Amino acid sequence: MNMKRIFGGLLTVLGIIGLIYAAILFVNNSNSTGNIKALIIYGIIGLIFFSAGIGLIRTTKDEA
Repeated sequence: MNMKRIFGGLLTVLGIIGLIYAAILFVNNSNSTGNIKALIIYGIIGLIFFSAGIGLIRTTKDEA
């Protein structure tokens, strides 16, 4: 097993979790400043983790 692919999968899962949490915060938004800041932070971090994980999975070659 390739460690880069495992790490890429882990980053992808963490990114999906961050994006889902940002979506939950968006749906339950009560117009408070703290929730908007958390929404932006979790959304950006989730997007970064997701794109980095997908990039690692795509660029890593399978070697037997």
